[in-house]
Amino acid sequence: MVKIAVIGSSSMDLVVTSAKRPEAGETVLGDSFKTVPGGKGANQAVAAARLGAEVYMIGCVGGDHYGKSIIDNFQANGVRTDYVEPVTEMESGTAHIILAEGDNSIVVVKGANDAVTPAYVEKAKPVIAQADMVLIQQEIPEETVEYTAGLCYELGVPLLLNPAPARPISANIVEKAAYITPNEHEAALLFTGMSQGEALKEYPEKLFITEGKRGVRYSDGENEVLIPAYPVAAVDTTGAGDTFNAALAVALAEGKKVEDSLRFANRAASLSVMKFGAQGGMPLRKEVEDALK
Repeated sequence: MVKIAVIGSSSMDLVVTSAKRPEAGETVLGDSFKTVPGGKGANQAVAAARLGAEVYMIGCVGGDHYGKSIIDNFQANGVRTDYVEPVTEMESGTAHIILAEGDNSIVVVKGANDAVTPAYVEKAKPVIAQADMVLIQQEIPEETVEYTAGLCYELGVPLLLNPAPARPISANIVEKAAYITPNEHEAALLFTGMSQGEALKEYPEKLFITEGKRGVRYSDGENEVLIPAYPVAAVDTTGAGDTFNAALAVALAEGKKVEDSLRFANRAASLSVMKFGAQGGMPLRKEVEDALK
């Protein structure tokens, strides 16, 4: 069993479904309301645990009832919460999601996720040093991502950076991360002045650009390779990217070849969209392995 440390955000998603999206000043009647645990870091931690890794979550929640629910959910999914700290002076992160007219609109309130500082990560150094892979995203402060990249590089622990939500990052982070997984929009923001092909060639078997329904593209050092996605009837695509990143981290940490790791990640992501909720559809290891046969 590989050990994965996930450094990132945890939140509660407040999801409303409605036939119509309200205009400014308008009130409409919704069809349903659900609260489901979310946050990119939390999603990836749960996905990795379901795929058979020993997972430590490193993050912050508020000292409110959402924070307790988030921690309870981690524990129910087998995620270690030794380094998930309730921050009493801040509310838990929340995402306010309207699903309407075939699309979603989201307002994110970061809350306690802003308390995931470099000093907080330093407290988790013992578990980071023992990890087979560290997984990080960008719903926490930028300086924390940069600090973590330097810490992992110093410790010789591979870091997989999922650079979402999109924002520019320093060349220092790019060089010190072992793997980077932007989508096409994020890649254009990260590698300004370079075409996608040039960026892939510059970072062979390190840069993996996800292309939605088409799959994921990378360079094997000689050629550009597209690993196709698995076509499925999608029910809810929320969390598919988080499942992909978690599965890729687990497979690479286990020593699988890059191409095999990407196929494993694509298959896991395809299964995740067949049920409602970011975490609700995340597959178990056996489900992915059976689907790959």
